[in-house]
Amino acid sequence: MPIISYLAHPYKGKKDNLVQEILRVKGCEVIPAQNEELLIVVTETSSKQEEEILKSKLDAIPSMKLLTMVSGFETPID
Repeated sequence: MPIISYLAHPYKGKKDNLVQEILRVKGCEVIPAQNEELLIVVTETSSKQEEEILKSKLDAIPSMKLLTMVSGFETPID
């Protein structure tokens, strides 16, 4: 199961909107930075195909300026 972390950069003044929009996407957790206009997003899906679909949903969020993958790994499904 893929687990991937991203840094999400909102458009100016859109950080709170971006948090809410990301939380609506199933399989995502979001941690807002306290001192920057930046979010840490962690995704967990069942397959690479599901992760690609999830990433497409994230890329389509209008309040997001940039989404950068920080790390990713795959864990075995028990």
